[in-house]
Amino acid sequence: MRKGIRSIKYSLDKDLKDLGGIWSRIDFRTFISNNLIITPGRIRMFNNWFQAGCLLQRPAKGIRRKKKVLRVSGNGRVPIVIYEPEGLEESAPCLVYYHGGAFVLRDRPATHRLAQVYAEAVGCRVVLVQYRVGLSYPEPLKDCYRGLCWVWENAERLGVDRERIAVLGDSAGGALAAGVTLLARDRKGPKICFQMLISPVTDDRMTSWSMRQFVDSPGWNARLNRQMWKLYLHEEGNGRPRYAAPLCAKSLRGLPPAYVETLEIDCLRDEGNAYADRLAKEGVPVELNEIRGTFNGYDVYDKNRLVKLSLKRRCLVLVKELREK
Repeated sequence: MRKGIRSIKYSLDKDLKDLGGIWSRIDFRTFISNNLIITPGRIRMFNNWFQAGCLLQRPAKGIRRKKKVLRVSGNGRVPIVIYEPEGLEESAPCLVYYHGGAFVLRDRPATHRLAQVYAEAVGCRVVLVQYRVGLSYPEPLKDCYRGLCWVWENAERLGVDRERIAVLGDSAGGALAAGVTLLARDRKGPKICFQMLISPVTDDRMTSWSMRQFVDSPGWNARLNRQMWKLYLHEEGNGRPRYAAPLCAKSLRGLPPAYVETLEIDCLRDEGNAYADRLAKEGVPVELNEIRGTFNGYDVYDKNRLVKLSLKRRCLVLVKELREK
């Protein structure tokens, strides 16, 4: 039997118990373990690894890739990668995508593969905003909002329908996507028609049951989550970080409809569920999908049967919101 992720303490879905592939050579538990500390050296190592993988990756057949760089204050640069299926109409839906990575890790090859899956299956342009990682709040959020505003301002040139712009984010990217929708509402900025939040980070208080329960779970856990918040907020007395931790926002009224996906074996599960519940209570149409036997980041294994089913569900939701309305 090949080595891979095996669950002793947690009951993983049968399709995720033996993933094989690269993880048959690199035990995932070596990467995410009880004693792992997020250090600058480790961040650089993983980001260099991810960057090399992205540089080697080529677009899938039938998908076009374009690149753009946004200039920001202080000589900052925010790269933008656009994926679109060949033959897409001139005024098409657009999905602005914010990747996860604890606010310190850059996009990975799996991020780009997922972006292409969404582009092809939904029939839309996917704009991946490569926000600056490793900076404290609110800089990454500002980059993400700049990316959205750039799409809005250049919609005609990009071939984007302004009435069909949605945002998507996973994990820390989910916090950024939710934060962007709050900013757009409060600043009367670009109109967002839909938000898709995958295992989103929403609450810096870390008081939920799942946060207390999953201190050593695969993929992500409460120990790492605490390190993430310390690095991102720097404990500088920002008050209640309503845009960093969307569950802390005073009001969620007037936000776009949402799809929220949470994962059973994930310390972020309960705060994601709480965010979906609060959206519903405040009049925002929301669909909550809790997937059993899964952990944070499971969808990087895009050849896996369960992952394919989850991606199909997401794409069907996006087609309904961006294509059928």
